[in-house]
Amino acid sequence: MDRLKPDNVMKLFKKDPVFSISLILALISCTLSRPKADYINFEVLACLFNLMVVVKAFEELCFLDKVAVSILNKCTDSRKVSLVMVLLSFFSSMVITNDVALITLVPLTLIISRKSDMDMLVTVILQTLAANLGSSLTPIGNPQNLYIFSYYRLTASQFFASISFLAVSGLVWLCVLSLRSSKIEYELNLGNVDIKDKKKATIWALLFIIIILSVFDVINYKIVFIATLIITFFINKRLLLKVDYLLLATFVCFFIFIGNISNIPSVAEFMKQNLDDPVQTYFSSILLSQVISNVPCAIFLSKFTTYWKELLLGVNIGGMGTIIASLASVISYKLFVKDNPGSSRKYIGLFSLYNVISLGLFTFINYFIAIKR
Repeated sequence: MDRLKPDNVMKLFKKDPVFSISLILALISCTLSRPKADYINFEVLACLFNLMVVVKAFEELCFLDKVAVSILNKCTDSRKVSLVMVLLSFFSSMVITNDVALITLVPLTLIISRKSDMDMLVTVILQTLAANLGSSLTPIGNPQNLYIFSYYRLTASQFFASISFLAVSGLVWLCVLSLRSSKIEYELNLGNVDIKDKKKATIWALLFIIIILSVFDVINYKIVFIATLIITFFINKRLLLKVDYLLLATFVCFFIFIGNISNIPSVAEFMKQNLDDPVQTYFSSILLSQVISNVPCAIFLSKFTTYWKELLLGVNIGGMGTIIASLASVISYKLFVKDNPGSSRKYIGLFSLYNVISLGLFTFINYFIAIKR
């Protein structure tokens, strides 16, 4: 019972406000609608778990350290380091999804920060923006794209014609922001880092590839989840204790919240009345994403609208803004704050600044370029 004391609750809220908010929303929604296990996307949870285990394994084997040192030795100032990491996040997210890109690359940025004593807070924020913008360009870049592409039975030409301007303009915007960041020159000649156990590194690398294949549904995620557990248990069972289970719990809370409110009759009726034209669909998807995040927003609104283009643009633009607008943003926040526990408030403040400006910019540019015409 001590854990439920007000002081402990406040400590948890300060330590992890995103989880706390998601839990409160889930509990409130449960008073309005009966929760169901079907609301929880176990595939997403399993893939996140698998990836977090492998990334932790790479960290322990100094695999990420080796990559970090390689990048540092080729860059002569902090601005170049930041730009490289942002561009890596942008382009990799098109193929391995925004969640995977951030889980893989943010830890690498944090390692670079530790080895160079550079403040990489802004870089992590820009990486998050980059992953959300870059992933918008492909149907497999993020869950909402894959869902919309499949649900509306789109062709490749329809999809790319609708989303290309957002992705290209996003790349230009990211370059502008990166080049405006502070430039600190340094001379580092760090010695080569040796991978501690190359045989284990090979096994983890192969598992990482298998996990990526499960993301694309090439291999059943249940089989890969079991394989990850078995391999981890025999090679390094301590990694199971290093998984961020609060992050997984945050996703569960959001799934329950969305499932509950989607099944309230008055909510469904309201949405039908307010999604009868493309402009309403566009702005509704952007605004709703700020509250319930863009993946569940796409699933929810698709039940009430035929305007797929406006929905596609809206949920991808809507991934900017609040920290819960895209669950990928929650991932990078959690990774950064875990490494820098005293920077939570500063991170959220700067994150909100960059994202609100970006949200406003892309909302109105795409409205006049892609919607109003």
